[in-house]
Amino acid sequence: MITIVFIMNIELSKAFGAVVRERRSELKLSQEELAFQAGLHRTYIGMIERGEKNITLENISKISNSLKLSISELFLNLEKINK
Repeated sequence: MITIVFIMNIELSKAFGAVVRERRSELKLSQEELAFQAGLHRTYIGMIERGEKNITLENISKISNSLKLSISELFLNLEKINK
């Protein structure tokens, strides 16, 4: 059961990263520009987009604000692709 949960979390992280990347592209922002606006490091944004990081709520808030979305809008987009 633990292995299944771990696999599901990896897929969720990848799906979240895809949502961030898609919205960043829509806004025509580079990873560096998004990172600067969110007060995060560029390589951290890249790791999030690739699903390599388990992101905190604080950083989700920073990223959603920089993407001009509420957290709930960000998660609604996540739900759409994670079904």
